[in-house]
Amino acid sequence: FQQFSDTGSRKEHVKITSEPKPGFLERLSETSGGMLIGLVTFLLAFYLLFTNEGRALRTAKSLDEGLSLVVPLDSIHSISQQNEGRLVHLAGALSTSKPLFDPSYGVSIQAVKLKRNVEMYQWVEHEDSKEYEENGEIKKETRYSYDTEWKSEVVNSRNFDREIGHKNPSAMAVESFTAVSPNVQVGSFVLSKGLVDKIDDFKQLSLSHLEDPHADVTRRGDYFYHSDNPRRPEVGDLRVSFFYAGVSGDDPHLGSAAKVTVIARQRGDQLVPYHTKFGDVLEILYPGDLSVEEVFQKEQESNTMKTWALRGAGWLSMFVGISLMTRIFYTLVDWFPVVRDLVNVGLKAFAVCAATSLSLLTISVGWLFYRPLWALLLALLSIVPILLARSRVPPKKQQ
Repeated sequence: FQQFSDTGSRKEHVKITSEPKPGFLERLSETSGGMLIGLVTFLLAFYLLFTNEGRALRTAKSLDEGLSLVVPLDSIHSISQQNEGRLVHLAGALSTSKPLFDPSYGVSIQAVKLKRNVEMYQWVEHEDSKEYEENGEIKKETRYSYDTEWKSEVVNSRNFDREIGHKNPSAMAVESFTAVSPNVQVGSFVLSKGLVDKIDDFKQLSLSHLEDPHADVTRRGDYFYHSDNPRRPEVGDLRVSFFYAGVSGDDPHLGSAAKVTVIARQRGDQLVPYHTKFGDVLEILYPGDLSVEEVFQKEQESNTMKTWALRGAGWLSMFVGISLMTRIFYTLVDWFPVVRDLVNVGLKAFAVCAATSLSLLTISVGWLFYRPLWALLLALLSIVPILLARSRVPPKKQQ
């Protein structure tokens, strides 16, 4: 059943849907489906935690290997055959053979990357829902509101709850794109595609020194507008901005060329990936002029952050999986309010303890072949949450 309530403005309306309160068998069926999802999530957590530990240790050992083998180059303008195939470290300014150019708007820049970002003024639907029980039915009240915003992607108004009065164009007349220089160098060395991909510190390009490229295009601030009135845009109007990354030549508006630090394998005049004996790839680029020690310290810190982030994701996945698999006990007693609340608290506490213990145990197995002593300590630590949970259970009364 649906009921509509119009607020008197085409930008907002309310829809109320209602359905009978699900019976016990329906809730049990839904819980069974949730148990299957929980089982899949639970098993994925083991895979994520186990493979993450192996990845973290391999990366750490690969970085240690790289630090012990890397050769700092004395000059970036001469290529030494003695370093052929070796892992090298160099720092210098970026350079490209030709400027990047967008003829449609007269934009030209000496940089590694030039991004044209196109936005369209469109209707956007927002919804705010709340559920409540009334007369034995579950009712859902959804408030839909509509605003106009600049969006980089086309918003499909056919998916709106009410498209009338909020219709968007189906496509943009101008496309976004990113141009990448085909030849990027540091001194005499050509960067591989993987290294060029790492140059992604985009900054918005100032358009204050440019003129309007066409009669139907107006420049206002750092945007080109396809609009009759940029101050009061209409749905379907476009605005275009530009971003750049890796300035590769002296520019009167942007300054001198950007400096980067690179660690990679030398192959002729090219810098390519270096494969470690642990199966990882070293192909590192950072902005600025950094020493070898600073680069590898940043890489180790990045590896540590990624490891802990995946550990947290693995634990959360395991907690959600256990919660879904044990949800059936809550469903069996959900008509008794007091018992239901107690069971809910108990199940959550069980999920926390079980997820913590199993996560630590999985991590210890992942370390077994690399650091057996740490693996044993973690395995012993995994018992602690269970012991803490048991210590809170009151002893049985003696008969």
